[in-house]
Amino acid sequence: MQQAFLTSLTDEELRALPYLFDFWAMPHQLPPEGDWRTWVILGGRGAGKTRAGSEWVRSKVEGARPRAPGPCRRIALVGETMDQAREVMVFGESGILASSPPDRRPTWVAGRKMLIWPNGATAQLFSAHDPDSLRGPQFDAIWADEVAKWKKGEDVWDMLQFGLRLGDCPQACVTTTPRNAKVLTDLLDQPTTVKTHAPTHANRANLADGFLTEVYRRYAGTRLGRQELDGVLLADAEGALWTTTSLATMQADVVPELTRIVVAVDPPVSGHKASDDCGIIVAGVVMKGPPQEWRAYVLEDATVSAASPNDWAKAAITAMHRHDADRLVAEVNQGGAMVGQLIRSVDPMVPFKAVHASKGKVARAEPIAALYEQGRVRHVRGLSQLEDQMCLMTLNGFEGKGSPDRVDALVWALHELMIEPVRSVGSPRMRSL
Repeated sequence: MQQAFLTSLTDEELRALPYLFDFWAMPHQLPPEGDWRTWVILGGRGAGKTRAGSEWVRSKVEGARPRAPGPCRRIALVGETMDQAREVMVFGESGILASSPPDRRPTWVAGRKMLIWPNGATAQLFSAHDPDSLRGPQFDAIWADEVAKWKKGEDVWDMLQFGLRLGDCPQACVTTTPRNAKVLTDLLDQPTTVKTHAPTHANRANLADGFLTEVYRRYAGTRLGRQELDGVLLADAEGALWTTTSLATMQADVVPELTRIVVAVDPPVSGHKASDDCGIIVAGVVMKGPPQEWRAYVLEDATVSAASPNDWAKAAITAMHRHDADRLVAEVNQGGAMVGQLIRSVDPMVPFKAVHASKGKVARAEPIAALYEQGRVRHVRGLSQLEDQMCLMTLNGFEGKGSPDRVDALVWALHELMIEPVRSVGSPRMRSL
């Protein structure tokens, strides 16, 4: 069908086809229908956001013929810096100049930092580092790139809104890889904002195979990968004990031979569909040198949802066998002696230790967060749900939904491996023994 369509085109139509973006575009690159003020395109690296922004500007300034007027006459192009606005939005491989057909291609006026189209429409470049430069200019359309990286994002966006006042329907297009920046989260909360989204691999036809292979090898299954490749907006609560940025530095591609391995369990109050998850975390430690040189590795999040007591006990013991763990540690505040009895009913030989929480969740988590700050804990890939909870644990408590079951289990595991042996009298038991 596509071949038949292409065969039916004249030579002139074939020359025009590469510039008919609606024909080639992916769904996330086309503006949604309806009455909106701001269109936010969230995407992973290389997902085609820049091309979508360039083509949207074209749709706003171009008329039916090269010198015919389009819907808009005065555009603002705003990048994180002036250099990035120029090199990405104007001169980039997916920028405005590369996307425009020869007879409608604008002229770059370097001295004025401006594009001028054959029909007289103009686009002026601005840097997000200088909010005051936006006092005075007015526009009927705005293309803002990488808003989540703007250091003065809220101030710049406020100035842009005061300037977006020309024409019958002034609109803005925002292209950005998601980050938990207030300017972006506030914008997404506005009722006049619409959103499209795509991961990096959605645009794989236009990306080098080597690039995709390398970035997915290094970052797939990590929290940073979810942000930069999947284009997911991850929440970091204000005052969080852990952040996306800090956890990105804690990834471990190789796990050394471990001295001890434990499985830690945070049992739910009950075992039905409305109950909390049962947090099950597997972690190990390398005990070489003095305690301050020990390194812990979080190996698996084996948490189960809406499980009966017997089911979560089996899941924990299975994880223990899977990793040849030395001990199973479980909090007994909710179940008391029944927790140990339940575990031993599944496996009477399991080395079990009951722990009792005498402090609040935050007080227990703070010493563990300090271990991360010291660079003494590493994560294997695939712990994104655990890491999501970690980034919502603040000094004022957990700001996510439900209970931080995964974080609680993590705290017990690392406390058993890294803190309790230092407090106890005598040497910790080695796996070699």
